[in-house]
Amino acid sequence: MREALTAAASRRVTRPAPLRQAVYDALTELIVNGSLKPGQHLVEAELAEHLGVSRQPVREALQRLQTAGWVDLRPAQGAFVHSPTEEEAAQLLGVRAVLETYSAQLAAKNAKPEDIARLDELQLDGIAALADGDVERLVSANTALHDFITTVADNAVLAELIAQVGQKVRWYYTPIAKPRGKEAWNEHTQLIRAIAKGDADQAGEVMRKHTERTTDFYRKQIAARANQD
Repeated sequence: MREALTAAASRRVTRPAPLRQAVYDALTELIVNGSLKPGQHLVEAELAEHLGVSRQPVREALQRLQTAGWVDLRPAQGAFVHSPTEEEAAQLLGVRAVLETYSAQLAAKNAKPEDIARLDELQLDGIAALADGDVERLVSANTALHDFITTVADNAVLAELIAQVGQKVRWYYTPIAKPRGKEAWNEHTQLIRAIAKGDADQAGEVMRKHTERTTDFYRKQIAARANQD
């Protein structure tokens, strides 16, 4: 684990923020961005050293992370990063598909020319990241594009619900960002064109298929990993 943390960008917590929350947020981000991988053993002392804090807030954070589904605490073994099951992925990504399909439909109804121009810029960012093979940029670009579609949709309740599942969606997407990349960004192009035309039905259908393909791709990855174990 020490090697993974050393390789990751420094995430030492800042004191002005409430320490417990800062440690929790830092560990969550290390899991989401793949620095701490599913199934990995989490050693309190090493995490505390990496974050520049004592072991107590780390221990408390691990308890919260278990409640939130990020970590498994095993008696007499310790803490491990949770490995999502196929059923968990299907449930979460299924909800995401419903929410983002509606988001795309609303965006198609609301989008102004400047919104389409911004979507095109975000699309170019993603394509550039894909060409460079930069996973972190790919995930960031994907998140930015989907988030902007939600912004254009202009529905506060919808935005709140999407935000609730967004962090785990990013966690699931990170390991498949490169292998799914070319197909996914081609689908983004189709989605932007549908939104630009103001065709809510087509935009919703493109988004539905896009999210379903991502779900299927991720579930296949889980199945392949299970067969290797």
